[in-house]
Amino acid sequence: MISSKLFSSFFQSQTSGGIVLIFCTALSLILANSPVAASYDAIWNFDVFGHSFAHWINDGLMAIFFFLIGLELKREIFVGELSSAKKAILPVFAALGGMLVPAFIFFLTNKGTDTISGFGIPMATDIAFAVAILTMLGKRVPMSLKVFLTALAVIDDLGAIIVIAIFYPNPELPFDISQFGISIGILAGLFALNKLKVKSMIPYIIGGIAVWWFMLHSGIHATIAGVLVAFTIPFDKIESKSMSAKLEHILHLPVAFIILPLFALANTAITIEGGGLAHFSIPLASGIFLGLVLGKPIGITLFTFIAVKLGLSDLPTAVNFKRVFGVGILGGIGFTMSIFVSMLAFSDPSYINEAKLMILVASVTAAVAGFMILKVLLTTKQDYTD
Repeated sequence: MISSKLFSSFFQSQTSGGIVLIFCTALSLILANSPVAASYDAIWNFDVFGHSFAHWINDGLMAIFFFLIGLELKREIFVGELSSAKKAILPVFAALGGMLVPAFIFFLTNKGTDTISGFGIPMATDIAFAVAILTMLGKRVPMSLKVFLTALAVIDDLGAIIVIAIFYPNPELPFDISQFGISIGILAGLFALNKLKVKSMIPYIIGGIAVWWFMLHSGIHATIAGVLVAFTIPFDKIESKSMSAKLEHILHLPVAFIILPLFALANTAITIEGGGLAHFSIPLASGIFLGLVLGKPIGITLFTFIAVKLGLSDLPTAVNFKRVFGVGILGGIGFTMSIFVSMLAFSDPSYINEAKLMILVASVTAAVAGFMILKVLLTTKQDYTD
């Protein structure tokens, strides 16, 4: 089955990729606070065709990451956990709770301040990190729980993409309707190629790059183009015939081991000033920390409970509400997606730096707490009762 094969490949790459991300983050933090900090920073500010190296990573390579997310989401809709309303409702409800409750907590702690625009920061979940932590628990983790976390995180990513598209336009460019119209026209052409059953990758690659270019200059964040183009790629339930499946296989490794590590290295070079967290904006720091560490598990568990008690869906085999709460804590690992949103939410470098550092603190806290709680809940003798 295409779904089981791709899920296995996805899960393995995300697991090892998450470990690489942890290493890159630690390395970046060490170098940014070492005697070579200036030289390290210069690498990411190096000019490449009129833009910094970091800019190309964030607006260029990350579009490929979002393209892969789009392919994964499309696969889940056709043959995976979102292929029927009954199967989709539970992770959709869980993801919705995992976005709304953290955003509400951030709003409560930041209303009336100039950091209120960061409400989208605690809404995100980093799939790679969350999966890596869950995998460290070994064979005691039932496959149904892994699938639930993955489906939840993919939908969460979709929610983050929608939030970025609506609330965080490109801060460097005003909205240009003509450029946006051209990108939509090219997208329509790509959908037409799909309907005409064009199987060659070349026109989709050329068209996809064109959509990215015009979207970039329209004022809409260019990474959105990655998701939209993904939905134009032909999909077939027979893996050997599916261009979408082939592209997933091709992209998993470079995304997990090149693109996301580069993003981590470029964007976690955070200088920790003397006094540690003492100089932080209290509303911003508390909104991010409480949103990720408390808001995520509360929102995911509460909305899952509501979906089940209303009879809209059932808990998967080997999953109970305690384990949903444990997975919800891992959902508080915002890391890459939260950092990405923080750079769009603020123009003040000090706020961006503070947000990044607090995201790291909250993500590490969620990772450790989630691991410890799930280790207790997931015994080798599988007891699925509440």
